[in-house]
Amino acid sequence: MRDQKSIKENKSQEMKPFATKLKQGLNQGFQVIKPSLISIGVGLLVGLIIMLIFDAYDAFPALLTLIAGGFTGGISGVGDMLEMAAPIMLAGLSVAFAFKTGLFNIGASGQMMIGALASLFVGIMLNLPPLQHVLLGLFVGIVAGALWGFVPGILKATRNVNEVVTSIMMNYIALYIFTTMVITFLSQGAGTNSTSRPVANSAALPRIPWLFPNSTANIGIFIAIGVIIIAHIIIHKTTLGFSLKASGFSFEGSKYAGMNTKANIITAMTISGVFAGLGGSILYLVQSKTIADFHIFTEGFDGISVALLGLGEPIGALFAGIFLANIRMGGYYMQLYSYTKELVDMVVAIIIYSIAISAAVQMFLKRNKESIKAFLERRREKKASTKLGGEEK
Repeated sequence: MRDQKSIKENKSQEMKPFATKLKQGLNQGFQVIKPSLISIGVGLLVGLIIMLIFDAYDAFPALLTLIAGGFTGGISGVGDMLEMAAPIMLAGLSVAFAFKTGLFNIGASGQMMIGALASLFVGIMLNLPPLQHVLLGLFVGIVAGALWGFVPGILKATRNVNEVVTSIMMNYIALYIFTTMVITFLSQGAGTNSTSRPVANSAALPRIPWLFPNSTANIGIFIAIGVIIIAHIIIHKTTLGFSLKASGFSFEGSKYAGMNTKANIITAMTISGVFAGLGGSILYLVQSKTIADFHIFTEGFDGISVALLGLGEPIGALFAGIFLANIRMGGYYMQLYSYTKELVDMVVAIIIYSIAISAAVQMFLKRNKESIKAFLERRREKKASTKLGGEEK
């Protein structure tokens, strides 16, 4: 009995350090994601206030529908939501990867469009066996996106041209190329109002009805998750990731340390383009999907929101992408009440403003921590001396 009791005591002693580490890990994780959670709460609260102003009777049911999102439609709704989330997650990863290297890739939309265009050409114009057709469609999308990311990267590295300006310009160049090529070569009829032809069934990403019956979900979500995990490993576990982050955090410092900073900038923007191009491929390598109107892909701009909400981390882009797709699906279901889906854009904008303000406040407090502590200490001393002087009188 004593032996059994001592064994139990030893096990409990061994479990205590594990429980302590787990608690510390959870606490640290919560502190990291706290700005995002607060921002989401602020956005939903403001959204609720707006709903109450326009229609107080349906406000709370509509808010619950917004939060439930794809889950409102059951298992098929979840599948549709995940299909929507996959390209948004990759767009967010593209922007987040650039963030981690000190760059702002606002050209994810253009990179997605060029990637989608390359994939559409392969998916519509070629006739190949299913597996080869899908793989080739994804590959050309990746290459096209990489080339579109390479251009701002090399201009930044060799001529110090701001990547925000060049990537915005590349968005519009991509739009006009995309529109011209689709109307000229891939449309079903003549004229600018004609829709594009759908990709061949052999080029469409396989659907997963065994997991999400009666939905449009395909393997794109698994591809996106796999790529995000790979990006996380590259950024945090490899020499390449360390070099890219070092160049982003301190260009002159990394240059002084002997790193090829120009090559790092080009590499970072090219890899960022790879992720966006793949997102464009996944967006349009879908069975029976066509293009009816031509505009810059909004998924690329959603990627900026996802990257900010995900705190610039690849894994953060995964969860933020799913969240954004979920509330966008909730916006569609919310139209069953007396609200329009544009309300979702207002909520998302408020969330992004909130997290930007929160990040700015945190950065200010971190940078001025010692000054603030000294100021508070002086105030305490002044109060104490004032109080002591009053007592002496």
